[in-house]
Amino acid sequence: WGSLGSRLSLPRAPVCECERRKRKREQECECSESEAEELSVPRRKKLKSTSKYIYQTLFLAGENSDITICALGQEWNLHKIYLCQSGYFSSMFSGSWKESNMNYIELEIPDQNIDTEALQVAFGSLYRDDVLIQPSRVVTILAAACMLQLDGLILQCGETMKETISSKTVCGFYTAAGTYGLDSVKQNHIAFIHIGLMEKLISSPDLFVMQVEMDVYTALKKWMFLQLVPSWNGSLKQLLTDADAWFTKYTYSCGSFLDTEQGQPYATVFKHIRLQYVINDLTSAKIIERDRIICSDWLCSVYKQQWFAMLRTEQDNDLGPKEINKEDFEMHSMRCGRKLGKDGDYCWRWTGFSFGFDLLVTYTNRFIIFKRNTLSQPCNGAVSLLPHRNIAYRLRLASFDSNGKVVCSRTAGYQVLSLEKDQEQIVLNLDSRLLIFPLYICCNFLYTSPGAKPESGDETVNPENSGLA
Repeated sequence: WGSLGSRLSLPRAPVCECERRKRKREQECECSESEAEELSVPRRKKLKSTSKYIYQTLFLAGENSDITICALGQEWNLHKIYLCQSGYFSSMFSGSWKESNMNYIELEIPDQNIDTEALQVAFGSLYRDDVLIQPSRVVTILAAACMLQLDGLILQCGETMKETISSKTVCGFYTAAGTYGLDSVKQNHIAFIHIGLMEKLISSPDLFVMQVEMDVYTALKKWMFLQLVPSWNGSLKQLLTDADAWFTKYTYSCGSFLDTEQGQPYATVFKHIRLQYVINDLTSAKIIERDRIICSDWLCSVYKQQWFAMLRTEQDNDLGPKEINKEDFEMHSMRCGRKLGKDGDYCWRWTGFSFGFDLLVTYTNRFIIFKRNTLSQPCNGAVSLLPHRNIAYRLRLASFDSNGKVVCSRTAGYQVLSLEKDQEQIVLNLDSRLLIFPLYICCNFLYTSPGAKPESGDETVNPENSGLA
């Protein structure tokens, strides 16, 4: 019976008409409550046609325009109410400027990066919620956004630059970030440069060093810190301070950071620093010793070779190089540079011990002049008083656009110059038609002749940091 009962259903009691009506009313009430709940829940649906209509009708077609903007030979029929989103136009319309009541305004565009296509994107961004920025156009659009003070578009350009960093864009984006004040982008670009690329940059004979070799070391220290601490998000002004604190807080049982397992991958880059031109300055030498980043055997080797170079200069009356071996010169010469912001008269020297050869560099009337200075010295015996001293040099000049591309360059090639005491020599005469400022001047120098190379097995010398002074 139990088994049979599980398969058979007992007959139901008959349901009266009143009960049926009651159940039907309850079902209808439940449906009504459910529908009411659905109606009360907000549904978010983007009206795609609205923003599209505004952009096409008001911006592209210029309907109901109340102002015309002319720039770079092109006109835009726009609307003041939309232009006031721009800090540039908001100030223009709200102040006591003559343009406040004008309906035709001609803009002067001082930035060569800005073109009509960039202005089209910048003006169009005022009429739409989103803007598609191509990486190849981001610098020109950033320039336009900065001029018009479009904060939202500036931020979007910065994000685009961060997302599209590559070995091809890193230099141009970095330069643009510095020009237009995007510190976060500059930081990202420094950190992006991988070890292989950085090694190529530092070892390149075409590298422009501003100001001296110590600045190469400082740049690499900051770069390595960003590589090792990718979570760092401070300001660029704080970067060096934080990097110094990070490296100096450790005690290395093996002697230096580059000797540690964490630091060894970066040794291939740091070996291209020409340490002989870092330790020739007291302040720089103290920083190198404090940081304990550089391998101690590298430093010992450089101190030794510099000591012998000084003795040759003082006791053997070394007159300096007589000829140039291009390969050795490119690998071992002193690298230094100077930026001239505008045309004018300049005179400067690069600090550091230079084996009794005090070299003054002058730019005036489109001439670059070298002078061997012996009379004006802070103390007796500071310079060599030999009748003649030789110096090997390579002089290069270049101007760059805001994308980091060379727009003008000159070079004096590889030269050996013999100077008497206090003699001046014009080393380059520049064509005013080719001069574009700011002008970057990069020099390579050799003050002493090559010393005798150590015999095999005599000492271990880093090949990138030995040989010439």
